[in-house]
Order: sequence, then structure tokens, then C-alpha cells
Amino acid sequence: MKVGFIGLGTMGRNAALNIVREGFATVVYDIRPDALKPLIETGAVTAANPAEVLDQVDAVVTMVFGPKEIEAVVRGENGFLSTNCRGKYWIDLTTSSPGLMRVLGEEFRARGGKPIDAPVTGSVDAAIRGDMPMFVGGDDADIEHVRPVIEAMGEIRKVGRYGNGYVAKLVNNQLWKIHAAAIGEAMVTAKLAGLDPEVWWTVMKGGAADSFVLRHDVPSIFAGHYDPSFPLALCLKDLGLIEELMNETGTRNELTRATHERFKEAALRYGKEAGEMSVCRVIEDDARTDLRIAGDWIAPWEVAAPTA
Repeated sequence: MKVGFIGLGTMGRNAALNIVREGFATVVYDIRPDALKPLIETGAVTAANPAEVLDQVDAVVTMVFGPKEIEAVVRGENGFLSTNCRGKYWIDLTTSSPGLMRVLGEEFRARGGKPIDAPVTGSVDAAIRGDMPMFVGGDDADIEHVRPVIEAMGEIRKVGRYGNGYVAKLVNNQLWKIHAAAIGEAMVTAKLAGLDPEVWWTVMKGGAADSFVLRHDVPSIFAGHYDPSFPLALCLKDLGLIEELMNETGTRNELTRATHERFKEAALRYGKEAGEMSVCRVIEDDARTDLRIAGDWIAPWEVAAPTA
């Protein structure tokens, strides 16, 4: 199977590298020419636009910023729908609007293509290792056909029909962002009340307050970089999509809206390219304290890549 990959940002680049390492002949495209270099160095070839990628492969993976960008990949002047989609598999990893993606998926299917949604969770270290949990929606036969491609990037978690992967990803990120914002309040409160932050972190793990965010992301606060591999710009995009989905379903969303406001405040103070856990820095700065802890805190982007 020949595989295409479109979107070579922090997560996409590493996912594409794992596809190459698994031995798939790979064709890549990104709107930024400099993003192609790491893939070219490992043997991938490049294409001039999304349609050219699709023309050369059996399955194409996309992982771009959001709804506007993935719509351009599919419907744009040189998008998928401008060329022959028949028999082609499209695996989309983008965090996007379920409503929009179901429409794009049907348009791709109407041209003879086979759409699969597989948004990912985890962080850049999971992308580097190739063990990202992936919320996979689509026809079972289609998923099984491209299972080796998906499993080169991560772990398949089936969620039913096409489009459900986007729903799962949004509510996953909803809980992630709410917990990230709450951690700052809890950590600063504990420190000001006399509990050492590292002791707090140690005793919280394994109890009712435990979570992936607690275990994985708190070290970025201790280190003071707040994990710029996932910037606030992406957090704000995701929270906007989450609120949109909740409004569509008529669900109460006070906690989500409060979290969104906190992330907006962090972006105003520190810039949209600041790390996601800067949402906790807001609380530190307002309390005139910090949560720095000396230690060998390995940054997510510094984990070792798998060997070929």
C-alpha cells in the first residue's frame, strides 16, 4: 500500500515518520516547504498539492489545523474532489467539526472514496513513539483494510460510524482542558496553604483527582515551559469547536465556557504560541508565586523515536 500524508506540523510530522519507518512508500505535502525536509531525509517523496498526493497513493492521511484547512484540502482548487477518488482511502486525524466532516466524508464517498475519521489524543511524545490513542470511525471493512497504516501511528479505538471520531475527540479535549485549568487553581492553593507542589503531585496520583493531565502535563509546569508543543492557539480552536457542538446539542456548558475564558486570558497575557499549561501560569502570576521544581523533567518532544 502506498500512503500519502498531508499536514506536517508537530504531531503530523511524527505520525508521518512512523508510517515511513513501517516501510510504506510515502508521498507528503505541506503548505510550508520547510516542513517537508525531515520526511524527504527519510525517503518520502513530495507532491505539489493534495490532489497530486491522492493521485499517487492508495490511502491518504490528513492532519491539519482545523475545519477551514481540512475543507481546503478536500474542496479546494487542487483538493481531493478535483481528482479521481474512486477506491481511495482517506484517514483524517484533524480535530474538526463533526457536522462539517460528515458532509465532506459523504462528498468523498459519493466520488467513490472511503472516508475514515481517526482523530488522536495524547501528546507529541505519543506521536513520536507511535502509540497515540486514535478515535476511529467508519465502515469496519474500510478500517480493517488500512489497519496497518493506522497502527503505524497509534492504537485503534473504534467509535462506530464515520464522524463519531470527531465527537469523541472534542469531548475528550473538553475534559482535558477543564482539568488543565483546574489544576492551576488546585496547585497554587495547595502551595499557599503550605503543601509542597511536588508532594502534592505525588499524593494526588492514584486517587480520585488522578488523570492523564495530572500525570503527563504537570511536569511542564514544574519545568516552566508549559509545553509549547501544544500551543494555546490550538486550545482555543478546540474549545471553540467544543462550545459549537454543545450549542448544537443544547447541552449546558457553564464549566466549558469558564474554561474557554481562562484560556483566552492566558493567550492575551502570554501569546497564542505559549504552551497549553500557561492556563495555570495565570493563577501563579496572580498569586505572585510560581510552581517551579528543580528536576530532570523530560519534555514531551525530547522522548526517543522508535528505531526502524
